[in-house]
Formats: sequence, C-alpha cells, structure tokens
Amino acid sequence: MNNPTQSNSWPIKMPEPVVARALMQKDKIDIQQWQRYVEQEIGFVLPDIQLQWLINAIDHTASSYGLSAEDLWYQLSSNNDMRQQLLDKVLIHESRFFRHMPSIDFVVNYALQQQRRVMDDTNGDTDIDTDSNHKAPFRIWSVGCASGQETWSLAMSLASAQLTNYVVLGTDVSQQAISKAQLGQYDKRQQSLIPQHCQQFVQPLPAKNMANELNFHDSLTSKIGTHACWQVASILRPYVDFALHNIIEQKPPTSHLQHVIICQNVLLYFRKFDQRDILARLSEQCVLGGYIILAPGEALFWRPSNMRRIAHPQVNVWQKINA
Repeated sequence: MNNPTQSNSWPIKMPEPVVARALMQKDKIDIQQWQRYVEQEIGFVLPDIQLQWLINAIDHTASSYGLSAEDLWYQLSSNNDMRQQLLDKVLIHESRFFRHMPSIDFVVNYALQQQRRVMDDTNGDTDIDTDSNHKAPFRIWSVGCASGQETWSLAMSLASAQLTNYVVLGTDVSQQAISKAQLGQYDKRQQSLIPQHCQQFVQPLPAKNMANELNFHDSLTSKIGTHACWQVASILRPYVDFALHNIIEQKPPTSHLQHVIICQNVLLYFRKFDQRDILARLSEQCVLGGYIILAPGEALFWRPSNMRRIAHPQVNVWQKINA
C-alpha cells in the first residue's frame, strides 16, 4: 500500500461526524479497542483524523454479514474473509501513475548502469557465461503498491528505456488492492497521467471485456465511481508480479534480493520503533550496492551502519554499503 490515504484504494465516502457518533452509540463501538486491533493485525496506527474511515469500515463489514459491530468483533478471529474485508475497507488505496518522477528516473538510470556494467564485463572477459548473466534480472520491489500504478509505472519506464531483463514486484496488505493491481485496468484519469513516451503500453479495453469487467468488478468500481476503459499492455505482464504482504512481518515476500526497494508514504503509519525494524528488514532484502527509496523527508532519523544516504536533490535514497 502506498500511503493508504493519499497514495495507495480510492477513498470510501466517510460518514458525517454526527452519523459516526450515532453508529458508535448504536453498536457500542469502543473505537480505541478497534484501533488497537488494526495495529495488532497490520501494525498501522490510525490517527484520530482517520477514525471516520475506521468506523465506516466496521459498519460496512458488519452490515455485509448481517451483524452488529459487537458480533463482528467476536467473529473476526475465526473468519479470515471477514478480517480481510475489514482491513481492506480500513486501508484507503488511492494511488496514481508516475506519482514521483525523480524516483522513477533514478531507478531507470541505475538499471541502465547495471546493464552497461554487465555488457562491459561480458565483452572484457570471455570466461563469463552470458547466459547466467541474463538469468539474473534487475529486481525492484514496490512496497505498498496499492492498486498497482507505481509498479506498472516502473515497468513502463524500464521497457521504454529498452530494458528487458527486469522483474518488478508489487506488494500490499490489502487483497482488494492486489486484485485490482493484477487486473491492470484503469480509468481515463489515470491514463492522462502517463507520459507520452509510455503511452505505447496503454491498450484499449476490448468492448466485450469491458462489459464483463463492469459486471464482475462492480464491487471495485462502485468504490471508485468510474469504470476502467484501458488496460496495461500484455507485453509488460511477464515482468511484473504482485503479492499480498505486510512489511511488519518478518518473512519477506520473495527469497530474491532486490536492486531497488521503493517504500514511499508507508512508514508514517507505523510507530518509530516499528519503522526502524521495517527499514532494517528492507535493508536485508537489498543487494550490496542496491538502493532503498523513501518518500522525501521520510525516516530522516534512520542511521543504519550498513546504509548511507545519497546526496540527491529530489530523491530520499539510501545505498547499501556493506552486509
């Protein structure tokens, strides 16, 4: 999930404060108890300004199962689908294509440098197995990918630079967001954000598929308010993967080390000691010489011994300097 409220599902309409208070009184919602539950499950600390979303998520989930909020509370532990639905509604997964161009440009330039290095090494040493080099792709992990815009933006940019040996992994804690990302279908507003040199990776949604999409994905589009009219070109799909994953977990989403890990506007929802643990685990997943990219101004307290901050005017980027 990119920033769950600003950059990673589309906003669920919040109830008015009076309605929210009525819901709390009607179902005896102990909002602090629910806040603790969300933090326990996914590590997110919801600020008071977002409690309306939490109340709305509780009410929507309980209503969909014909339960009161109190009954929902007691059934969550034994019903994973119910739990996932609640968390999906708590997390607001709005994102957009090419959200931070300096970060994308940094990744593309690094990928090109890596490609040139491999080519130079291959040309200068006849003992190097070029096949084995091609089997080691340039790997990028987009943490908190939301509905996939950042992940697809990276794939489009790499492909536009004539790179072919790469893998982009997008992860998010929301199953709903991951399902939409895998679908790779978006509305006109999102297409307008894609730069001209990447428009070649936009394909119109076939009419028959559009009709199916409107029927099958009503639950998604009803939250967005618009319907998909284009899809990401199929040529990019072999280079992109998505997985359900929470960065608070000890186990990484893949065994592969990453050349670049992008984690922007996610850490602010965790407590500082959790942020340190998350960053330490991300650094473990980064190859020596690789980079972690955070949002501008994010985690400036971090002082790891195995990473150094790169002096860049627009990108908050850290390089792994030792294991």
